[in-house]
Amino acid sequence: MNKEHKVSVYDMTKQLNLKEVIPEINTREIFITQAEINRPALQLAGFFEHFSNKRIQIIGNVEYLYLQEIRKDDAAEGIIFERLFSAGIPCLVFCNNLEPNNRMTYIAKKYNVPILISRETTSEFMAEVIRWLGVELAPSISIHGVLVDVFGEGILITGESGIGKSEAALELIKRGHRLVSDDVVEIKRVSKETLVGSSPEVTRFFIELRGIGIIDVRKLFGVESVRMTQNIDLVIQLEDWNKETDYDRLGLEEKYVEYLGNKVVAHSLPIRPGRNLAIIVETAAINHRQKKMGYNAAEELYKRVTGQIREGEK
Repeated sequence: MNKEHKVSVYDMTKQLNLKEVIPEINTREIFITQAEINRPALQLAGFFEHFSNKRIQIIGNVEYLYLQEIRKDDAAEGIIFERLFSAGIPCLVFCNNLEPNNRMTYIAKKYNVPILISRETTSEFMAEVIRWLGVELAPSISIHGVLVDVFGEGILITGESGIGKSEAALELIKRGHRLVSDDVVEIKRVSKETLVGSSPEVTRFFIELRGIGIIDVRKLFGVESVRMTQNIDLVIQLEDWNKETDYDRLGLEEKYVEYLGNKVVAHSLPIRPGRNLAIIVETAAINHRQKKMGYNAAEELYKRVTGQIREGEK
């Protein structure tokens, strides 16, 4: 299920500790939909062709000094401010604790555009707001599964309802690992390489166990047993054992599952009575980490076997 990607100016103001110049504007109802930013140097000079009006507009030292220059021409200043604030920008941010003049504040209020002030330097604020918006506005989906942190590896466990995902997660928690989400996992694509999983707020830290009901993992096992988010490094797909299926027994070739255009290594794990899922998941996590560090046990075995065959042929 895809979600609408937007964040309110109010959330950004609180998260990045910004000061509101016009507090009477309701920033909870003004939304940012693009993670990119714009420094409106050309716009302040009167050039509005291809203006990125959906982006946050940032005023740094250079733009501020130019504003001081155009203040000498009242008519030009008024026209520029009218065009800037009537273009539908989400907000205007002054860095370095710089402040707008009264005319700019008046026109911004007229068009219901928030003006914010940051204590940070322009470069510091730009880096932080781009990073924050990149996460908040990242493409996202919700899937049915369980996400756990096992030895620092984010393991996404998927499979049919009732196959044992939550029970496996509970056993992992008892063994010292951490729960991120049960039942529904929200996945965000924060870069071409990284998927981050989290839990919906309403079900955060809860696990449903059939026959017992809902348990609160944080209250039952302590705060060290949960975490808010986790990168997704490996997918384990649980499925009912089928003796007719030819399961991979060596692991020479990696299989992948794709979420939001990113591929993640995936293992299909057949379920049958007597298999300890928690230990298998732990082993899969450690083995995956070894592979990332350059060691592949399957390849090592293959080299040994082929080496012995060559020795036998001599």
